[in-house]
Amino acid sequence: MAARSSKGPMPVYQIGDARFDKAVAALCDRRESQDAAIERTVRKILEQVRDGGDEALLALVKKYDKARVEALEVTPDEWDEAVDRVDPADRAAIGKAAMRVREFHKKRIAGSWEMREEGGAFMGHRVRPLERVGIYVPGGKAAYPSSVVMNAIPASVVEVPEIVMATPPGPRGEIRPDVLLAARVAGVHRVFRMGGAQAVAALAWGTESVPRVDKIVGPGNQYVAAAKRLVFGQVAIDAEAGPTEVLVIADKTATPAWVASDLLSQAEHDEEAGIVLVTTTKSMATRVQEALAKQLKTFERARIAKQALARNAAIFVVKKLEEALELSNAYAPEHLVLAVSDPEAALRDVTAAGTVFLGHYTPVAVGDYMAGPNHVLPTGGTARFFSPLGVDDFLKRTAFVRFDPPKLRELGADVIRLAELEGLPGHGQSVELRLQKIRRARREREAARAAEVEL
Repeated sequence: MAARSSKGPMPVYQIGDARFDKAVAALCDRRESQDAAIERTVRKILEQVRDGGDEALLALVKKYDKARVEALEVTPDEWDEAVDRVDPADRAAIGKAAMRVREFHKKRIAGSWEMREEGGAFMGHRVRPLERVGIYVPGGKAAYPSSVVMNAIPASVVEVPEIVMATPPGPRGEIRPDVLLAARVAGVHRVFRMGGAQAVAALAWGTESVPRVDKIVGPGNQYVAAAKRLVFGQVAIDAEAGPTEVLVIADKTATPAWVASDLLSQAEHDEEAGIVLVTTTKSMATRVQEALAKQLKTFERARIAKQALARNAAIFVVKKLEEALELSNAYAPEHLVLAVSDPEAALRDVTAAGTVFLGHYTPVAVGDYMAGPNHVLPTGGTARFFSPLGVDDFLKRTAFVRFDPPKLRELGADVIRLAELEGLPGHGQSVELRLQKIRRARREREAARAAEVEL
């Protein structure tokens, strides 16, 4: 991002200024350099777990998770005991969130379908859940029971037979009770004490204790992201998760303090978070800056938020809402807040965003926890072509087709022609041999009918 052009936590750029277009281009260019040292370390970890199984995995958990773990899997008794220790109010909030997320994802589940055509064609798709999936739940700067809910429930809704969870343990191998409660209500079947690249490796190849999965989903640090990238093909993965990001579009009807709090709610996640405000009112930029400075004085995670605001943040002042939406679509934010007078009208012009939060009373936090839509969203500009995590991510489609002789006779010549066009005569021959039999059978039937007439 370009140098700061105003007093306050965030630089300000006004449309028409010489630096405006350059700042927008820098904002939208979120290419992450692949750290060669991280990749080398991750490759080594993957090989150790693949070749060494549980013994190597336990050693890596001790080394990188800084935890002494005797058994990788949480036992049913441990799970029950942890759940019983969760505060009833926390239990109720997690349960309500899980219920709402489950109801949202049940609204649209792709089903098998088939079609028949005259002449004897039968085709369609069989839709089935994956057999076993692994969800990765990060630890580190915060605890994430909400990530358990969001990652596991879509898999549970489509009845994946086995949902396996991996999460970094504490120093004594403990896992937070609220995370285990979230796993229970979200439909997780098994929980393992392991984090980082070593957890991804165990899920991808399996060990004596950890089952091999078909797909790994869930966010993590650079090591987790690199590990998922490297095991892709051995297993499926969801989209790579980058730093969180928010873009707020605010007109004169927005409340500056609320806008500032929306920006800080994402800045507190990560020092690399992307924080953007686009406003049609120059005074809004000034007032949001003032509100940010004031709120940061007592903000619990101010150190992280200040670094995010210093690294990847900007305010853009434009003349019209259409210009704000154009900038937003170019950035393709993970979270888009439309703090404008008519958000539903503005929504019609949004072409690239993970989730859109409409109006002044819809902060990003409601989507993170309670609204219903998934908070596992495309980052890094990938909202141009990726979608939020959903039930489709845990389903696979198998196509099927059957041709009877009349249908093959109808379309076979065209198939042969296309095969010849592509220089693949074997394809055409496989059809021609069948057509020859169909033609013989037809001649034989015609001869038999002619013989009956003569009699």
